[in-house]
Amino acid sequence: MTFTAPDYPVLFWITASIAVLLFGISKAGFAAGVGVLATPLVSLTVGVAEAAAILLPLLIVTDMLALFYYRRDFDKRSIKVLIPGGLAGILLGALFFEFLKGRDDLLRLGIGTLALVFVAFQATRKIIFGTIQKHRPRLLEGLFMGTAGGFTSTIAHAGGPPVAIYLLPQQLPKHIYVGTTAVFFAITNAVKLIPYGVLGLLRPGNLLTVFMLAPLTYIGVRLGVYLNRRVNEVWFMRLVYILLFFSGIQLLWSGLMQK
Repeated sequence: MTFTAPDYPVLFWITASIAVLLFGISKAGFAAGVGVLATPLVSLTVGVAEAAAILLPLLIVTDMLALFYYRRDFDKRSIKVLIPGGLAGILLGALFFEFLKGRDDLLRLGIGTLALVFVAFQATRKIIFGTIQKHRPRLLEGLFMGTAGGFTSTIAHAGGPPVAIYLLPQQLPKHIYVGTTAVFFAITNAVKLIPYGVLGLLRPGNLLTVFMLAPLTYIGVRLGVYLNRRVNEVWFMRLVYILLFFSGIQLLWSGLMQK
């Protein structure tokens, strides 16, 4: 097995660097799913499956950094409900990748659609959840959202919205909410290494790319802490959603043009 220097266009390194920084900023700065932008952004320059494979190890590193801060601050009941569904969703996501192997046009259409759905969810969630009284969703709801989170996380590292739909009605303290999502994704992202390896997505060249981008995970976390104290979260998130919206549109367009 040989490791060769990755041969990617300059635009790939720009989008990948932004994606990795967003992982850290999301985990340490604003407790929001801005990392959902990562796969659509990197998929503008390489295939969807390759983008997801490159980003997974980097996401795991960021998870470990986040767990250092939130390892004791999470809702155990929610984790027990979400994890079984999350594991089932990972299996479904792996089957999805296998079924669409070689069909990057359909993958781009799927990820582009998911990006636009996420933007719509974020635009309406305050309206929806602002009118719902505090309650714990039922077990089946948690299992379903865990499955949806595991599936979307496997194909695009975008499991945040389904998990948020389950957690937000509980109105958990902010540090418990952040910690619960950190624990859920630390576990599911680690498990995702298995299907990614079986599907042959974790190639040696990808790992070398990961090593080159890895220092940005720490920079992203530190930047997240800094921005949390100095930048208005509302305006930051608006910028992220605008970027995600246009990335989704571009992926849909390129997917249609490949057909």
